[in-house]
Amino acid sequence: MARHIYRCPMRWSDMDAFRHVNNVVFLRYLEEARVDFMFRLAPGEGSASFTGGSVIARHEIDYLRPLVHRHEPVTVETWVTKVGAASLTLAYEVKDPETVYVRASTVVVPYDLEKGRPRRITAEERSFLEEYYDDSAGAAAGAEEGAVAA
Repeated sequence: MARHIYRCPMRWSDMDAFRHVNNVVFLRYLEEARVDFMFRLAPGEGSASFTGGSVIARHEIDYLRPLVHRHEPVTVETWVTKVGAASLTLAYEVKDPETVYVRASTVVVPYDLEKGRPRRITAEERSFLEEYYDDSAGAAAGAEEGAVAA
């Protein structure tokens, strides 16, 4: 199973009054990794895959350890745990080599902006997503912490 690796820069403003990265900021980290995964790595030169729009149907986040600001980026690993006809589920770990700060999942629905409604996942998108598919890694990791990963 392949995982998409995104090195997310941290900003001084990411910290809150408790001197660690604020819980809401983790949603931004996940968004940055998701956009990098779905748009930068979308298959094929000139491909329209994933470019028509998408909406987030659900987020689940388990905060495991506090993350404090530093100059080095934090790593966000992303992989696919489910591909349906008109939605997909991504799992994430926000981490350093020895520490996992957050485990999360997101249900993404491809969206046709012109028609104003959800659309089906194309064969090209499905093929791309299947390269990153693993439904066991997120579930096993979540079970270790007593969390729901997907």
